[in-house]
Amino acid sequence: MSDIIQLLPDNVANQIAAGEVIQRPASVIKELTENAIDAGATDIQIIIKDAGKTLIKVIDNGCGMSVTDARMCFERHATSKLQCAEDLFNLHTKGFRGEAMASIAAIAEVELLTSRSTDEVGTKLTIKASEFIAQEPAQCNIGTTISVKNLFYNVPARRKFLKSDSAEIKHLLTEIQRVAIAHSDIAFKVKHNDTLILQLDKSNLRQRIVALMGKSINQHLIDINVKTELINITGYICKPEAAKKRFGEQFFFVNSRFMKHPYFHRSVTGAYEDLLPIDHIPAYFIFFDVNPNDIDVNIHPTKTEIKFENEQAIWQIIQASIRESLGKYNIVPSIDFDTQGLMDIPSNVGFKEDSVKAPSVEINPFFNPFDYNSGGSFNGGSSREEANLQNWETLHNNFENLQQQSFDSYSNQQFASNTENKISSAINSSSQANTEFSEESLQKKYLQIKGRYIATPVKSGLMIIDQHRAHLRTLYDRYTKIVAGSSNHSQICMFPIQIELGTIDYQLILSISEELGKLGFDIADLGTNTIVINSYPAECDGVDIKDILNAILNDFKENTLSMENYIRERLLISLAKSAAIPYGKQLDLREMKLIVDELFISPIPNLTPDNKKIINILKMEDLADLF
Repeated sequence: MSDIIQLLPDNVANQIAAGEVIQRPASVIKELTENAIDAGATDIQIIIKDAGKTLIKVIDNGCGMSVTDARMCFERHATSKLQCAEDLFNLHTKGFRGEAMASIAAIAEVELLTSRSTDEVGTKLTIKASEFIAQEPAQCNIGTTISVKNLFYNVPARRKFLKSDSAEIKHLLTEIQRVAIAHSDIAFKVKHNDTLILQLDKSNLRQRIVALMGKSINQHLIDINVKTELINITGYICKPEAAKKRFGEQFFFVNSRFMKHPYFHRSVTGAYEDLLPIDHIPAYFIFFDVNPNDIDVNIHPTKTEIKFENEQAIWQIIQASIRESLGKYNIVPSIDFDTQGLMDIPSNVGFKEDSVKAPSVEINPFFNPFDYNSGGSFNGGSSREEANLQNWETLHNNFENLQQQSFDSYSNQQFASNTENKISSAINSSSQANTEFSEESLQKKYLQIKGRYIATPVKSGLMIIDQHRAHLRTLYDRYTKIVAGSSNHSQICMFPIQIELGTIDYQLILSISEELGKLGFDIADLGTNTIVINSYPAECDGVDIKDILNAILNDFKENTLSMENYIRERLLISLAKSAAIPYGKQLDLREMKLIVDELFISPIPNLTPDNKKIINILKMEDLADLF
């Protein structure tokens, strides 16, 4: 039998590596911007076309490369960051594996222009699907420009799985956001389809956060600054009122490298315990400065997962430092790290045995509480009580005359109205009896449990209905009929609603504004991350429009469905969620009956629009088993 194990060709091996490193256009942005930062760039420009599918160009003013380095950077595992294995545990740069450029060149057409300050002329290099095409001298600015064209053109299966332009732009901006926050001293400019969508000047961290997240976050930022022998923690956390129901404003950076760390995230949320509503997540921008020997960044190809040597100790430091920062604003009791949990005892407090004495109480043995002339009488009490005792008979003088006068006055003035009230009660007694009968029958049929469930008996046992989900189902069905039966259902705002958004939310709203317009939203762009709403769907009347848009954005960030159908569906669900009765609301019997009756008119009464269970039946056998 012949040998069957063979070495893979370089182009195939590079495509396999690209599957780990380059998942979508956003991955290319991440790798190229990190290379620019490692090259010492202070100004980075990013040009994108068709959400990165057609073109991604990154221009930096870094140190540039020589002719040999320009050619070598596309070789697999070629790197300037490592000389030996020990260097893996002393990393101060973003990239180090030498896989990114080789992986990108394996799945796209790449053009590189680079020049150093000492070079008279630069270098131009062209590679297509790992195949070297040309290398020639070229005139260019100091730094490096890399153009990645037609991503995944030679891997159609990978290109087919790319999402819509709106979804890919979301991922692109997310990667740019992570790099921009970590390096506020670098200027960024981003263009998409020849439109400037983001421009960030050099600034400090707080200004960079505000520029990306919107001005509204500025008033909620709380600085955090803790230095220990194990780790230094800096950055900002946000006040509890700035928390949201979604992820998106939670950032960890270790040695200026973005990372995801669920364990440390639980430490942060634990510090906000009892300060946040249910399902809300605090926003934070936390930077760790730690010895590179104490972390391992080489456990994942994208380098976003990092292993710490002393995770448990760091967990406690994070939580304590956040509570201290919250305590500065009287949000939680502050922690004094200098006292180390001990109380300062004043120096004048002693504990000598002879200084401890039993308490003494003075007693008057001659006190008589019934003798008002004794020394123990209440202040001013004796003279007043003596007068009352001596003149008690005068209290009953003319009592009978006063009683008769009072009765005559009541008879003349109140008799008519009193009689009228009695007659009215008699007239209404019949209708009240009927109402009491219907209420009594409803009481036998419906019962609300803890402001959350409606219980009603059925033939097979006891049916329990989630009141919020039931109302959500009926409202969604109602809104669906309204939208399907009307082509124009907008409500014009008497006063246009102006909303300032973060950079990513702003771009997402603009990218889906056409679809939102079909549903009745009229959204105008005011620039500088600000939009104005001139009209909205009539079904939204009485609901906070900002909440509706936030719900749509939050759902869109977590899903990548067909845009038009998705936006329409999510809008209707968001409308129904906003208008549905909340948990904890006490319902009267008629409200419970109305919810149950409308629920069973629905074609799908047992599930909400997002497939959550509404009804559960506890059978008689199940009830019997409980006893």
